[in-house]
Amino acid sequence: MVKTPLIIKEVPKEKAIHFIRKYHYSKIIPKLCKYFLGIFSESERRLLGVVELGWGTQPLQTIRKLFPDFNLKTNDYLEIGKMCFLPEMNHNNYFGSRTLSTLIKWLKEETDCLYLYTLADGIEGKCGYVYQASNFFYCGYFKTSVYRDNRTYEKIHPRSARALLEENALFENVSKKHWLTQDFCEYKGIEKINGRMFRYIYPLTKEAKRLLKFYPYNRRNYPKDKDLVFEKRIAHRKYERISQPSFDKHASFYNVQNVD
Repeated sequence: MVKTPLIIKEVPKEKAIHFIRKYHYSKIIPKLCKYFLGIFSESERRLLGVVELGWGTQPLQTIRKLFPDFNLKTNDYLEIGKMCFLPEMNHNNYFGSRTLSTLIKWLKEETDCLYLYTLADGIEGKCGYVYQASNFFYCGYFKTSVYRDNRTYEKIHPRSARALLEENALFENVSKKHWLTQDFCEYKGIEKINGRMFRYIYPLTKEAKRLLKFYPYNRRNYPKDKDLVFEKRIAHRKYERISQPSFDKHASFYNVQNVD
């Protein structure tokens, strides 16, 4: 099959967000967005995919944690916040890897960034195979938690749980809560689920490659399906292993302010 070259160019924010909310499993748009990029083929003008680049909730801490011995700044990297394609492009002619290859070329030409950084969402059963196929460096994993409504299967990110935390504080007659308690979750019909997030990074310059040599990040020991771990809280500070949880990406009772 002939692989038609891809083109990446900036698209209006509204158009990109509409695409993301239609095709991405998560409807939440990151707050710190810098670029909304559309993916097109040379042979047709149809929008085939969207990549949102920016930063997570702790931009400076993220790069400092990855490179603690160097004084890197937020502007030294960009993070893939969202990347999604038309359904027919998934698993189609290496479309994901070709998109990343085109994106890396675009970043080298259009920015002064040292790195492209991204996370693979292990709670969604993603190890980051598309990043592995694109020769990203693997930087390890960290544990993460989400909540799930056990009636609708809506996934509730902790960042979207502010109203629930306020309700939880009233429930326990305290001034503030940082995490929903087990008693409150049982009362609300909400589960707390743990999983892993896998870190990947790609150097965009010779200097970026040089700095990577000071750290054990590698292109060999990539995580696989066996490295996906899922836990559900069953009591205060007590968890049990579970199989991969499912979520209803269309349920939006708790995330109603974040979707159209």
